[in-house]
Amino acid sequence: MESSRQSVSLPFLVLTVLFCVCLIAANLLETKQVSMGPLELTAGLIVFPVSYIINDCLVEVWGFRRARLVIWLGFAMNLLFVLFGLAADALPGAAYWDGEAGFHAIFGLAPRIVAGSFVAFLLGSFLNAYVMSRMKVRTGGRGFSVRAIASTVVGETADSLVFFPIALGGVVPWETMPALMLSQIVLKTLYEVIALPVTVATVRRIKQIEGGEVFDRHISYNVLRLKDL
Repeated sequence: MESSRQSVSLPFLVLTVLFCVCLIAANLLETKQVSMGPLELTAGLIVFPVSYIINDCLVEVWGFRRARLVIWLGFAMNLLFVLFGLAADALPGAAYWDGEAGFHAIFGLAPRIVAGSFVAFLLGSFLNAYVMSRMKVRTGGRGFSVRAIASTVVGETADSLVFFPIALGGVVPWETMPALMLSQIVLKTLYEVIALPVTVATVRRIKQIEGGEVFDRHISYNVLRLKDL
């Protein structure tokens, strides 16, 4: 597949924008706690796994280097959103406005939650992309479904192991922390399994539009090499 450093295709642009939107939406939805039977979860569960599905699509079609760019772009947009939210939260509310408490609950994120979220996102996303990339080369591009699930398990596990202790350690009882992390990993992976038919069809269609796919042979996996596209 011929690639250009000066332009990007419409499918790549759409997935990049959707990736950033999902991350920002997850930040907002994580503020709501929900119950699913015996499980206590956050509403972010309905959107955050989509970022891993998009990550898989990016690596499968355009390779690790383009996925690396999108991951850092998502990080930057998420950081910008958080900074805007914190600035707005710091502004004094109008005398007639009675929504201060609710606004603060959503946008007044604690520093440890922000730190945990950002570190977990970067680690989980890059591990997901790395596993997907390496498995694709080893399998010669076969078994996309298996590679997508395996990379998600690795990425979601890393994300949960980092985020929950940093962001919620001491808030959530330590004895219940392992069960909480395990339930998040299982449910987010199940989410991807259910969405696999759509993911596979989407990847197949994008490959047809792009006229091929990328295999990451002889590339650098240094996450800081943003100019290497």
